Amino acid sequence: MAFPSARKPEMRKRKEKSQGNIMTVKRVVCMQCHNACRLAATVDHNHLVSVDPDETFPGTKSSYTVTKGCPRRRNVIEYFYHPGRLNYPLKRAGARGENKWQKISWDDAFDEIGARLKTIMDQHGPEAVATTSGTGRTHDEIRQRFFNLLGSPNHTGAGQICYGPFCVMSNVLFGWRLFPVVRENTRCILLWGGGGPRYWDVFWKAAIKARKENGAKIIVIDPRGIDSVKQADLWLQIRPGTDCALALGMINHIIQKELYDKPFVKKWCYGFEQLRQRASEYPLGKVAEITWVPSEKIQQAAEWYATLTPGVTNHGMGIEHLHAVIETLHAHFILSALCGNVDEKGGDIFATPYPKIVHEQEIAAHDRLPDAQVHKTLGIDRFRLMSRKGFDLVQTHLRRVYGNEAFARTSYEAFAHGPSIYRAALTGKPYPIKGMITLSSNPMVTAPNTRLVYQALKSLDLYVVADFFMTPSAQLADYVLPATTYLERPWLWAYSGIVGSERALPKAVEGQYDRRDDYDIWRGLGFRLGQQQDWPWDSLEDLYDYRLKPIHLTFEEFMNQGGFLSSPKEYRRYEKAGFATSTGKIEIYSKTLEALGYDPLPQYQEPSESPYGRPDRAKDYPFILITGGRHLPFYHSEHRQVPSMRKMHPDPVVQIHPDTAAGLGIKEGDWVWIESPRGRITQRCRLFDAMDPKVVHVQHGWWYPEEDGAEPSLHGVWKSNCNVLTDDDPDICNPISGGWPLRTLLCKVTKAQGQ
Repeated sequence: MAFPSARKPEMRKRKEKSQGNIMTVKRVVCMQCHNACRLAATVDHNHLVSVDPDETFPGTKSSYTVTKGCPRRRNVIEYFYHPGRLNYPLKRAGARGENKWQKISWDDAFDEIGARLKTIMDQHGPEAVATTSGTGRTHDEIRQRFFNLLGSPNHTGAGQICYGPFCVMSNVLFGWRLFPVVRENTRCILLWGGGGPRYWDVFWKAAIKARKENGAKIIVIDPRGIDSVKQADLWLQIRPGTDCALALGMINHIIQKELYDKPFVKKWCYGFEQLRQRASEYPLGKVAEITWVPSEKIQQAAEWYATLTPGVTNHGMGIEHLHAVIETLHAHFILSALCGNVDEKGGDIFATPYPKIVHEQEIAAHDRLPDAQVHKTLGIDRFRLMSRKGFDLVQTHLRRVYGNEAFARTSYEAFAHGPSIYRAALTGKPYPIKGMITLSSNPMVTAPNTRLVYQALKSLDLYVVADFFMTPSAQLADYVLPATTYLERPWLWAYSGIVGSERALPKAVEGQYDRRDDYDIWRGLGFRLGQQQDWPWDSLEDLYDYRLKPIHLTFEEFMNQGGFLSSPKEYRRYEKAGFATSTGKIEIYSKTLEALGYDPLPQYQEPSESPYGRPDRAKDYPFILITGGRHLPFYHSEHRQVPSMRKMHPDPVVQIHPDTAAGLGIKEGDWVWIESPRGRITQRCRLFDAMDPKVVHVQHGWWYPEEDGAEPSLHGVWKSNCNVLTDDDPDICNPISGGWPLRTLLCKVTKAQGQ
């Protein structure tokens, strides 16, 4: 069967004074992190010349400093033309993990993968095929379409512990996603668990401006003295994993001192009296003892946030990676509700979706997955909130209030439970996982409990990976498919307004490379599995034509007129139709959680592996381990093969307090062993006094592309990868969402001799 060809849209050109050449300038959206900056890519005869800030884009002014100095933008040509880029489909030629490959055509790869998927489905059912996703920078609605048509509910990915819980709990309480936007009238900025520079640069620059020009107060809650602490008016140096107790203590103080917005709470909040009773269990003295934060600082933070309104609350991954992620987010959002900072200019607003267009959920085709298959979702009986059970329950209320715009919900709020998927691959219980497709993720580095993930991937009958480079995960695959970067594919982001980008470079250049975007990959496989009628669009551009048709634009016309459309700006939309919840109010006492069988109010629980939760284990592993810190110039597990970027940060770094290091005989720059009950890794010591001596922080995402790809090395995946240390036992995962803890484990540290 011939692979369906992609339509090639006309390329717009402009003249450039560059040695008399005619250069093509394309508007692109950089997807090498989540800032999603609009850039201008200059191309000369299919060769990338430069990538610069797009001066024609309205948002460029506010993000110019970010894009101008960004190392990912500055080094994009070195990245794009790296000799290690995957250029053609590969098929395993030796044993799995032996790093022996043979080139294969796209048609043959799709034919063979499709045939092997059919065999698995015939023997075990479609649910025996799973998929892993990354950080939402590709087209997950298309992935979901493929799997919903296939009949498999088993999709796992980073969204389960990265922004997905934030979106879900915002929808549960408010019926929409809150979005913190600093304005000239913002008086208080609460940064919780990160959320500052290197996480969301544009937001942080606005926060600094509000502080400098308008006297806004910045409160930072973080175990470490990260960059944002230098600009903070108040720093709460919290014990890792105790954030829910801190939020409840702040709530209790606000209620006790009657600092909350009484008219707003009375009219728009459901369950205040129940909250008052629950919060009363968290007096400041008790919370200070739990969190290691002095009572007076908790009191000051609560009073500033309650009285300096409007205010915004932004959170980083420090909350998303906790055992108590859902309970903590619940309490975190209650603070916004109590103080009337909801959908208010200068506060946390509802991002307005662009009306009328076809949104992502329609493309995802959730209605095509039969109920019988939904009920087979691994983990759905135990972790219900971020499964289709929770998703469909919340969606009912959103559709009632928002109609078509309700389908603008992010597509990574419904998952199978990742740790349960890997265990099903190993044990066959409750049924076997025999096939897996990994696109835009690297589970051998980014999923918890690396040894278990390794065993699970090795046990599969079929493993397929699509990526830009060969990774430790790809080394275990049967087929490796070369993916397109943001420069080789178009993009349409349609949540708050619409932003688009063009293909700057072709997907294939004869004799050089033949890569496919994820739409081509899912459609190509779909054709082999009898889904021809469900993929009527020849390319991503055609799909975008379909999505924009209700507003009478093609994708090309949309890009020709600037490639962006703003949504209508409106505050306090709830005054017209109420909140999209079962009560029409902000459900601080959550009827959704109650309906799913969970506590409808937040409650603090001691982390499952902490000096207090496991004093027996703390005898051998005396330090609290934090993993997951992001660091420039890399993004998650990407970019370490780019020489200019690697030169900026050549080695993995563990932060240790100077007093702790001195007691262990460790000096600045020493290589050390960090060991947990799951395994041990090595990173280079950096002395860091802005952290409690009982806390150790290791960097996330490390592997060594320059090292041997064959086993046992797998590009050095076992040496410095923090997920060798982490745990994903379902019993220690969040009981509501299934999220796994990455910030509240125990470890010991010793000097690595001879390194």
